[in-house]
Amino acid sequence: MSTTTTERKSFFRRIRGKKTGQPEEMSFFDHIEVLRWHIIRCVAAWLIAAMAIFIYRDWVYDNVILAPADDKFVTYGALCRFGHWLHLGESLCMPPVVINFQVTTVNGNFTSALNIAFIGGIIFSFPYIFWEVWRFIKPALSPKERKYATGSIFYVSFCFFAGVLFGYYLLAPFTFNFLASFTLGTKGMVLYKPSINDYIDSLTNLMLGCGIAFELPVLSYVLARIGLITGSFLKRYFKFAFVIILIVAAIITPSPDWTSQFLVAIPLLFLYWISIILATRVEKKRAKEEKEWS
Repeated sequence: MSTTTTERKSFFRRIRGKKTGQPEEMSFFDHIEVLRWHIIRCVAAWLIAAMAIFIYRDWVYDNVILAPADDKFVTYGALCRFGHWLHLGESLCMPPVVINFQVTTVNGNFTSALNIAFIGGIIFSFPYIFWEVWRFIKPALSPKERKYATGSIFYVSFCFFAGVLFGYYLLAPFTFNFLASFTLGTKGMVLYKPSINDYIDSLTNLMLGCGIAFELPVLSYVLARIGLITGSFLKRYFKFAFVIILIVAAIITPSPDWTSQFLVAIPLLFLYWISIILATRVEKKRAKEEKEWS
């Protein structure tokens, strides 16, 4: 049996080097034990990041969580200056956001702090968590597959943080500005005073949703390397992907306004075309390799 066949026989196959340099094939329960320790280290990294955020929760709350709901947030001024630079007048200048939060439960402040800590811990420990996942998968790959995966930790982390920053700096201000200015009825009897938990949930959903959505190029590249998709396949089904992207944009954005959904849909469409380019390059490279081997 060839080395490639042996390595691909099972996804959970692990190779551990001995002092003698001879590889040792691990049993199923050995795999479970190794996986357990990977999970333990991931949870430990997440809890350490969460505890650090919880300790400095006041600073995080004032300078990070509340920032998109502040009229002095950097995005508002930047968009306004950008609109003036394009000679669009005040079209990109959003009105100030005024939101008075409230806590409706006895443990509201404590649960809000926990939510901030746990979600923030996931975001900040994401590169390490993915690195642990990679360490578990790597021994099951062939040397050629490992070569293709060079830099995967960087690219996956980069796309994730790019999505998180996009959701935080661009999508969140538009969303909260729309929701804060939206009125119901004409008598002014509805007092807009959302709970802090609703605000935190909306903000974290935007950030995590965009972070996951921005992994589209990486996912497409991996599927193209495996041979499940091609660039021509992605081009052929673009019209269906367009509809799916609009649905995803509507799910990610908690507000029903078309501006926020448009802001999400445009970069997702851009990422889809990047995926087409990457898949096409992989397809051409595979065809070239097969031609050289024939």
